[in-house]
Amino acid sequence: MISSSYKPGDRVRVTQQIARQSGSSAISVEGVVIRAGQAKTGSWYAHSKDDRLWLDRLELRKDDGELVTVNLDQYSNVDVLADAPVR
Repeated sequence: MISSSYKPGDRVRVTQQIARQSGSSAISVEGVVIRAGQAKTGSWYAHSKDDRLWLDRLELRKDDGELVTVNLDQYSNVDVLADAPVR
């Protein structure tokens, strides 16, 4: 579970690969972790907790203040850069 891997205040870069019809494309987002953990979706999934599909998620605050929620999957790479500066 990711909640033990990343803690609020960690500065991270998340890079995800997105499959396309011809090859793949990589997207990166960098920010400070606000929250890390699993959250259930509205999708039904038998034999799972509460019969729902759960996804690993990171909530980040980018340098410009924008809040971003990233769903992590097998194509996600998370690099811990450093602790966020104290403000």
